[in-house]
Amino acid sequence: MLIDFFFTLKDAKIPVSIKEFLLLLEALQRKVISPTLDNFYYLARTTLVKDEAHFDKFDQAFGRYFKGIQTVFEKNAEIPLEWLIQRMKRELSPEQQAQLEKFGYDKLMERLQELLEEQKERHEGGNKWIGTGGTSPFGHGGSNPEGIRIGGSGGNRTAVKVWDARAYRDYDDERELGTRNIKVALRRLRKFAREGIAEELALDDTIRATANNAGYLDIKMRPERKNNIKVLMLLDVGGTMDDHIARTEELFSAAKTEFKNMEFFYFHNCVYDYLWKNNQRRHAERFPTWDILRKYTPDTKLIFVGDATMSPYEILQPGGSVEYNNEEAGAEWLQRFTKAFPKFVWLNPEPEGLWQYRQSVEVIRQLMSNRMFPVTMDGLERGMRLLSK
Repeated sequence: MLIDFFFTLKDAKIPVSIKEFLLLLEALQRKVISPTLDNFYYLARTTLVKDEAHFDKFDQAFGRYFKGIQTVFEKNAEIPLEWLIQRMKRELSPEQQAQLEKFGYDKLMERLQELLEEQKERHEGGNKWIGTGGTSPFGHGGSNPEGIRIGGSGGNRTAVKVWDARAYRDYDDERELGTRNIKVALRRLRKFAREGIAEELALDDTIRATANNAGYLDIKMRPERKNNIKVLMLLDVGGTMDDHIARTEELFSAAKTEFKNMEFFYFHNCVYDYLWKNNQRRHAERFPTWDILRKYTPDTKLIFVGDATMSPYEILQPGGSVEYNNEEAGAEWLQRFTKAFPKFVWLNPEPEGLWQYRQSVEVIRQLMSNRMFPVTMDGLERGMRLLSK
């Protein structure tokens, strides 16, 4: 009975395999959950979905298969007859329930359409309409022993099905990043090593040593695992980047959390012979770019963050900077960076669909050997995966 469900997930471009599907069937056969739809949802997601980036796609596919993702308000939505009968039975008297089967599908749909057309405004505190704060089985914020919550947040925990519970919609790899999932993508770039003093319990070694010691406890400690990746992040600030401040701040904050060995500097539009740490004192406290190139080892991962939107002269010509007369072209400095740090990427917060209309973006992409990625879940994961090779 779940074969069609498996193919529904495949059609949603969720990378599920036969092995995982068989594991789900085995779990059901062993009765590891009680037979409810909610429990099956969590079991299916746990066994079939390997990456959080696909959680939202799974929610949508699951909803489509079990007729729970479309609301009756959606135009031309297909509403299953069984769903309607069950919902209406809860509202009818025994005599009315006995007559229900005589209505037929067409009349049932006509009556539903009439009710939808009748409601033209918000309702509160009633027992019939879709609204809030009442005893109707449809709406939110009220009380009904077995209703359907439409919108709002839960209260009494009595809803049969939560229609708007796509809690992982931001995990879609086509969406732009937010604070909620940005760290997940950055974790693609991790290389753990045990360094420093012994700080945590080595459980396996402790068990082995205790067994060899005739059962007397022999505690073994080991250094904590730490991400030893070194990151150098260069961020474009000012000008057109003002449109991307919020997203860049989220990216920067998450990167500082994930990468303990991270250094950062600012530039404007393109890198030249100076960088800075404090944007407010960019002209008073500058760092020679040559010093930065020499300071960090070649195994440092280099991440540029910028929209690459500027005049092409700012990249290709000496004196092209809008702020001062640079002696060497920005392209020369970019090539020095990519030569000094072979592992590099450019993250562009500008929507990828607009790149083709920016001549400077194409120039930067060529200088970056096409290692430019959009600031989306998928783009950031691809960039981190390239850096980790």
